[in-house]
Amino acid sequence: MAELEQSVKDELNDNPALEKSMTDDPTAANDDQDIHDNESFEQQQEREEREEALDNALQNIGRDDEMPVAYGQNNSQNADYEEIVYGDTTSFYDKLKEQVGEEELTDEEQDVMEYLIGSLDDDGYLRKSADTIQDELAIYHNIDVSEEKIHQLIQLLQSFDPAGIGACSLQECLRLQIERRPDGWLREKMMEVVNNCFDEFTKKHWDRIKDALHLSDSEADTVRKELQHLNPKPGSSLGETQGISTQQITPDFIIDTNDDGSIQLSLNQGDVPALTISPSFADMLDTYKNNKRNMNRNEKEALLYAKEKVEKAQGFITAIEQRRNTLLVTMRAIIDWQKDFFRDGNEADIKPMRLEDIANITHLDRSTISRVCTIKYAQTRWGTFPLRHFFSDEYVTDSGEKMSTRKIKIALKEIIDKEDKKKPLSDEALATELKKKGFPVARRTVAKYREQLGFPVARLRK
Repeated sequence: MAELEQSVKDELNDNPALEKSMTDDPTAANDDQDIHDNESFEQQQEREEREEALDNALQNIGRDDEMPVAYGQNNSQNADYEEIVYGDTTSFYDKLKEQVGEEELTDEEQDVMEYLIGSLDDDGYLRKSADTIQDELAIYHNIDVSEEKIHQLIQLLQSFDPAGIGACSLQECLRLQIERRPDGWLREKMMEVVNNCFDEFTKKHWDRIKDALHLSDSEADTVRKELQHLNPKPGSSLGETQGISTQQITPDFIIDTNDDGSIQLSLNQGDVPALTISPSFADMLDTYKNNKRNMNRNEKEALLYAKEKVEKAQGFITAIEQRRNTLLVTMRAIIDWQKDFFRDGNEADIKPMRLEDIANITHLDRSTISRVCTIKYAQTRWGTFPLRHFFSDEYVTDSGEKMSTRKIKIALKEIIDKEDKKKPLSDEALATELKKKGFPVARRTVAKYREQLGFPVARLRK
């Protein structure tokens, strides 16, 4: 929000054809939107598009010849402002997709690579097995690809920046980063720690590591310091914009849930003013347009200057409006999908939802949804959340039932929190308890979710 406010101020200072509107923003009334319970997202969107088309038609009656072409929209110019109005947000997905574009891949390989990237968690890990990915590609995307090919593409993904991306575990993540270091004694010892003494490393038992690898005190200290420089969460370096303090969160959306369950959405405009074209520049263009035949060289240069500034100002105004519409459309789709959560605030009600799901119902590109959701926050009755909070994968049981991984993790956390700390439950026992609660999850899946929640194995929870 602060970046957008500064961008608007800079543009107002740089472009004399752009001014603050002295009247209320005619679109401001659309910022507060009731989420109609009796309408689907598509029905509400269609109704609002019809209303907007009618409003635009009424506004344009008798004005077809008011301004030259420079006053109209310019899509190429809007692209120049995209980074300004959205902020410097090269998202996790975008950054990796750029690197995919640098490889010579077939269409099918590119589709699989994009699916792999979409399967990464926020830390940059690929927690799914190759056979799971193979099944999901076949079921949901009609892509029949071998496990061997998936392993090859995972290896390619792991060669991307930042180092460690696409790892299946912390151990592999650190190993991938060490492999990129120059050959030598230090690289060799770091790899030995991660490969042969990983359990001791996670418990910080450096005395045991020193003895096992026959290191002196100074050598062990050097290896320890270098390992501490590795990034255990490579995805985090792509998930946030540099320079944005997570301690200074200004919500981009205000979502009010009334006692009757109705939901109202508004966009936080901050100190961004309504913008308009300077009347003096508009009059200048009209004057020159009506006197084209009698213009001298200086007047023609003035006309070109005025057209350029007006076109640039209109491009900026249009980009700001496109940003507003994109944010609202995206957030409304998320609310529509996760309506149960926004009504009662129960985390267990958050349904499986992927970027592709929101992209499909908003008809926006997946990269646009990823860009919007990267550093945007929603203030709700239940707290302020990053938009990424509302996305989660789905777990498909052997019977084909789909469940939210978030819901399973909440149940798993409750079980572990209530277990007898003198006799903590094994992963097999945790799987049994989850099944009793209606979550028939395999033991290896329980182990994966337990690790993601930050719980160690049973013997270390005593």
